[in-house]
Amino acid sequence: MNLEDTILSAYHSIRSNPMRSFLTILGIIIGVAAVIAMVAVGQGAQYSVQKQIESLGTNVLVVFPGAQMQTGRVRMEAGFTSRLTIEDVEAIKNQCDAVAYATPIVRTMAQVIYGNNNWRTGIYGVNTDYFQIRAWGLSSGSYFTEQDVKAGAKVCVIGQTVKNALFGDEDPIGKIIRIRDVPVRVVGVLEPKGQNVMGQDQDDIIIAPYTTVMSRLSRFYFIGSILVSAVSQNLIPVAQQQVTQVLREKHKIQPWQEDDFTVRTQTEIASTAQETSRIMTILLGSIASVSLIVGGIGVMNIMLVSVTERTREIGIRVSVGARKRDILFQFLLEAVVLTVTGGVFGIIFGVIISRIISEFAGWPVFISPGAIILAFGFSAAVGIFFGFYPARKAANLNPVEALRYE
Repeated sequence: MNLEDTILSAYHSIRSNPMRSFLTILGIIIGVAAVIAMVAVGQGAQYSVQKQIESLGTNVLVVFPGAQMQTGRVRMEAGFTSRLTIEDVEAIKNQCDAVAYATPIVRTMAQVIYGNNNWRTGIYGVNTDYFQIRAWGLSSGSYFTEQDVKAGAKVCVIGQTVKNALFGDEDPIGKIIRIRDVPVRVVGVLEPKGQNVMGQDQDDIIIAPYTTVMSRLSRFYFIGSILVSAVSQNLIPVAQQQVTQVLREKHKIQPWQEDDFTVRTQTEIASTAQETSRIMTILLGSIASVSLIVGGIGVMNIMLVSVTERTREIGIRVSVGARKRDILFQFLLEAVVLTVTGGVFGIIFGVIISRIISEFAGWPVFISPGAIILAFGFSAAVGIFFGFYPARKAANLNPVEALRYE
């Protein structure tokens, strides 16, 4: 029997029991669809994280108070409060040649009121370098100025989410909002940026001069972090070195002592976030793959039943000249055809499910050709692996005993 005859025989056998064949491949369809959908969600998350990292700005470094642990987290020394100050920011700007911009970040939460509307949001105190570092444009109005920072002026720019919550379709430029009963004038509205790597809405924000936030809105006299931008991407390592050296000198840290601050680059932040997303993708794909294995067990079970039902047929084929390898190949091919057919339908349903998730849940999805090829190949491998034992059992049947089987 040639290859074409074997394939036709396998398809004829499958078509002779359409309902059983469908129920057999149902597990494969579900498994492949789950793998495609879960991997698409995971890869979409990785792509989204990359875009969100890019939204932080260009050539960015972040300075946190506290020493860095081996795990990458920041810890504070026992019995000692590590702080960053405005003087640290000025030293970085004045003494680090590889640094283009630097801004303090003073953050607090507050209820904001305009007319009958109120909204709780994050208040960021920064200097004018912040907008350059974040590459954050305006949709209307203007930024506050250096003079506003020096004077502690009661002005701010607001994100799109805050604008929509407080003003709706009304133009907010020049309007007065109240933050903790302090009247603050809106001078600009920021362009939308979407979510950050933690899933937080970057547009739910009010940005004001750090002098205003520290003296009028928060009463914080130390800053939470420092945002720094290197002159170029190539100079990021140099900028990191220079910032570290300047802060060690400012904080009077001895050579044998560890830093009481942490300087992290945008690349390090991106790597951590991407690694988390990659692990999530692998985990989701692995969980979904379990259903493929269960489907494979179902295929093996049905193929064993098929071998038992067709024992007499096998005996007749052997008696008219079919070799063991012909029988083995036919039953193995039937298993592969079943799983590959299930794989094709699973891929189609997986793509559809991914689109539905993206449409209704609002999650980003990315269906890569590699994931489709992998799912298709895995479904074929499941057919070979779980179909081999039934096929070998069929090939090893004694033809005399098989012909006697009723």
